[in-house]
Amino acid sequence: MLDSPSSKETAMTDYPFDPELQPWLAMLPEIDLADIVASRDQADELISHLPPVEVPDGIGIREVSIPGRDGAPDIKARIYAPTEASDSLRPGYVQIHGGGFVLGDLDTFEQAPVDVAATCGAVVVAPDYRLAPEHPFPAGLEDCYAALEWLAANADELGVDRDRIAVGGESAGGGLAAAVALLARDRQGPALCFQLLDIPELDDRLDTESMTTFVDTPLWNRPAAVLSWKYYLSGDPEKLGLQYAAPARAEDLAGLPPAFVSTCEFDPLRDEGLIYAQRLLAAGVSTELHHYPGTFHGSSMVRGAAVTRRMEADKLAALRRALG
Repeated sequence: MLDSPSSKETAMTDYPFDPELQPWLAMLPEIDLADIVASRDQADELISHLPPVEVPDGIGIREVSIPGRDGAPDIKARIYAPTEASDSLRPGYVQIHGGGFVLGDLDTFEQAPVDVAATCGAVVVAPDYRLAPEHPFPAGLEDCYAALEWLAANADELGVDRDRIAVGGESAGGGLAAAVALLARDRQGPALCFQLLDIPELDDRLDTESMTTFVDTPLWNRPAAVLSWKYYLSGDPEKLGLQYAAPARAEDLAGLPPAFVSTCEFDPLRDEGLIYAQRLLAAGVSTELHHYPGTFHGSSMVRGAAVTRRMEADKLAALRRALG
């Protein structure tokens, strides 16, 4: 969780946030994406207040270099996996970090891939994908897809069961995970058994009720989302297809892997996640949907709150079921 707020004034807000989250609001920075350099510094400062990553005994971490697709630069990635020898193949999982397509790296919320490796006994590959605006869509997405291809191609060496490979992520990482699932289907690439879309960023049209309403919510709000999409789509989005940048635009969701979708009540991304989950269900995709009252985008950083513990438990339980 964040450092203690005892020495700081508790924030006042008009939003009825969960009472356990309220005391931490004053500590949260206002990340202004209008200045990318400053916003990245602000994000780093926020992460510096989080506790060190807790790596349980028996989980190893190593860095690898994954070849980029179609002549793109190599991608730095980390592999998280149990160190104990196993007589059976392990599931594989591609973990994609968040950050609005413009922030974040392998050190951002690294606890997530560690927890998946430990809880699910999985081999987790986390790519350090290229960020906008320096590298607009589809650069970051192609890096994430390259990580999936690399995991499948090296399954034998990694001890991974090709029938139990999944993809997931949080926020922009959830949107990228949804896009990777679409690409894997449409390119007839590696088969996916599951997609975990945690508070996903999916829709560049910015026209849902939650997106137009939440203009001043903590950590993420409409002004941030507007700039996030502006930077991400600043290249040539039609070169690959806008539906892969913003999966909410995909007309056909049939044939995608089963999904877990989560949303937060006071999050501008709330409605696009809810709508995408409903569309997956309508397309015949088995989908588990969780909505968490009193929460905001990124509130899971307050790890000690009961609602955060529920959120983490729900995600990991869904992954355990999906990965076997």
